[in-house]
Amino acid sequence: DSEGGLYVCMNTFLGFGREHIERHYRKTGQCVYLHLKRHVVEKVPGASGGALPKRRNAKLFLDLEISSDLNSDDFEYEDEAKLIIFPDHYEISLPNIEELPALVTCDALLSAKSPYRKQESDSWEEELQASKHAKTLVQLDNGVRIPPSGWKCSKCDLRENLWLNLTDGSVLCGKWFFDGSGGNGHAMEHYKETGYPLAVKLGTITPDGADVYSFDEEEPVLDPHIAKHLAHFGIDMLQMQVTENGLRDNDIKPRVSEWEVIQEAGMKLKPMYGPGYTGMKNLGNSCYLNAVMQAIFSIPEFQRAYVGNLPRIFDYSPLDPTQDFNTQMAKLGHGLLSGQYSKPPMKAELIEQPQHNGISPRMFKAFISKGHPEFSSNRQQDAQEFFLHLINLVERNPVGSENPSDVFRFLVEERTQCCQSRKVRYTERVDYIMQLPVAMEAATNKDELIAYELKRREAEAARRPLPELVRAKIPFRACLQAFSEPSNVEDFWSSALQAKSAGVKTSRFASFPEYLVVQIKKFTFGLDWIPKKLDVSIDMPDFLDISHLRARGLQPGEEELPDIAPPIVIPDDPKEQGYDKLQFSKGFNSVPYLYIDESSVMQLAEMGFPLEACRKAVYYTGNLGAEVAFNWIIAHMEEPDFAEPLVTPAFGEVASSGAAALGAVGLDNQPPEEMVAIIISMGFQRNLAIQALKATNNNLERALEWIFSHPDPEEESDPALDTVDMENNANANILAETGSEGPRIKDGPGRYELFGFISHMGTSTMSGHYVCHLRKEGRWVIYNDLRVCASERPPKDLGYIYFYHRIPS
Repeated sequence: DSEGGLYVCMNTFLGFGREHIERHYRKTGQCVYLHLKRHVVEKVPGASGGALPKRRNAKLFLDLEISSDLNSDDFEYEDEAKLIIFPDHYEISLPNIEELPALVTCDALLSAKSPYRKQESDSWEEELQASKHAKTLVQLDNGVRIPPSGWKCSKCDLRENLWLNLTDGSVLCGKWFFDGSGGNGHAMEHYKETGYPLAVKLGTITPDGADVYSFDEEEPVLDPHIAKHLAHFGIDMLQMQVTENGLRDNDIKPRVSEWEVIQEAGMKLKPMYGPGYTGMKNLGNSCYLNAVMQAIFSIPEFQRAYVGNLPRIFDYSPLDPTQDFNTQMAKLGHGLLSGQYSKPPMKAELIEQPQHNGISPRMFKAFISKGHPEFSSNRQQDAQEFFLHLINLVERNPVGSENPSDVFRFLVEERTQCCQSRKVRYTERVDYIMQLPVAMEAATNKDELIAYELKRREAEAARRPLPELVRAKIPFRACLQAFSEPSNVEDFWSSALQAKSAGVKTSRFASFPEYLVVQIKKFTFGLDWIPKKLDVSIDMPDFLDISHLRARGLQPGEEELPDIAPPIVIPDDPKEQGYDKLQFSKGFNSVPYLYIDESSVMQLAEMGFPLEACRKAVYYTGNLGAEVAFNWIIAHMEEPDFAEPLVTPAFGEVASSGAAALGAVGLDNQPPEEMVAIIISMGFQRNLAIQALKATNNNLERALEWIFSHPDPEEESDPALDTVDMENNANANILAETGSEGPRIKDGPGRYELFGFISHMGTSTMSGHYVCHLRKEGRWVIYNDLRVCASERPPKDLGYIYFYHRIPS
């Protein structure tokens, strides 16, 4: 329904807009296209008696969504199809297509169902329809008012699976409908006695709607007037939220202010239109993708890399551009930044063309999530995990001489100290996100929190309305202090003592990125190992200076820990020791012992990664710590078995299969690909990764140290090359000559200014909703899926992921 319509190649069946069809013709030589166009026309007065146009009729045959902006009694749609022959643009209209041999192809194409609709039908239930009773529902003026809690069935005193009849306000139990849960069927009996058709399930009312059932139509339905119908009985749906423990809980709670504050509900926000103010349709729990991509394409480096290079990317795209990452990124960026899909509604233009209310990123989501067990589903995901997944794809699909993801990359210096010998070791690693812990112990309103918790428990026990929420107020400086403080190293082995000892680790910035991404670690595990979210308010600064966190390296008077690997541990009886997982000693490849560092596993799990994937990451990286395992996760997120349980060989098979997987040199004297992939995922070149592993006998930790201590590897000799044959020696010399500059970083001052943040509402990253706020043209703008408005009160204290830009010195 765009202005130029859609051109479908009759050879590949790929669709193109009018501005791209000439490019495709020149590239492929394909000259026959089916041109599809949807027109919006004004209805003849009285032609339909005020009814909405039918979805399928002689004038409407394309399987396309109808613009919600034009579903009115004044307009209807007409579809047009014709063949276009290039290069002369010769047209053959639809009535004459039957004279061509392409008849079958054209008919099949016109009647084909959208592949994305096919995917939806496999994943989602049939879309609910508005009830025929909703518009004309009669509500009795009987003075009934529904309390916020404490309901029970008026006939049997049941307190679960309760339904509110929207005609007379009766609260009765259900049984046979909608979710099949328990009850005595009194709601159905009441309908049979009275004929009152609609009921809403108590406990499902939120600002976005509620679960409504029609007894007469015998199915779940939509009630477009639900807010008015609920208000008749004293229920303000804008102050309600779904109960935490599902549909069986009958405790409607006051709306958690997190939802209201983050979405700026109740305020009259001014819609924004034009380039950079384009919304994105929620495809079903895809708000995490929408929020991240809005933030990404607000960064000039990504705008230049994809939208600025759009003609070149399109010219050199493969014949099937739907499977090309850079093409899909350029297409999405153009949709968000061009302004073509964000035009203010004008009454005079409605007849000529439909209004574009944002874009639908179906093709982008289908491609970027292909093969990923989580992102390819229709479940809610962690925005931080998706951000790292996207950066991984950007790294693997270079778009030019400079990779736009370089603006996020920085080096972290880790100082590990043996508490007994006081000796230290310095290492460096690559990272993209600064993870800031929540210093709950530093809350400035502890007395209020204690009082609120007591009142909340009393209210729950007495089934009274909950008290107004009190949120912990955490100073940002306390979180920054917690980040910089030393942390204990689990199971630390001191090379100075040749024994296990207490150790502490401190992290500092070896370089500062151009754009600093800060994640607030709100998601953690309770004592019962159930994931939970810390509902806190942190006074995030508009201007941030972390210059004091600059790494300083080995200091005068400090003595380094000896570079000695820990001894090999061989259990006498592995069954008695309870070994169920496999690990190899650092630097040794032949003899295994079985162990997984559960503390590293839980650190990764707190980031939102699947638990089994975390266990595999720690296992395959030899228990070198959460940071190294994190890079393994980034490199393997797209694998089909990413979240599958870890499968290890039997103990007798370990020496052969396990060693080949982790540390042993292959038959071709090349380092194992697992280790090479880990180092590449950190931003290093492949040839440097191979050279470092060979020089350190495939010890991953020492290989990373070798890389940072050899800035000019082409001038260094590789001791590991002495043991390989002449052919491999020659190849290694070629690698050494090419050299590498190490990870690409954009170091500079550590002073930043806030320009955006992503907020999460809900109790878990796997549920709830994401919203993005960005500062553009001197003011804050809220991006809430399709809704793009000027922000009046940006909730900077409730964000989950923050984006800072470096202030030039």
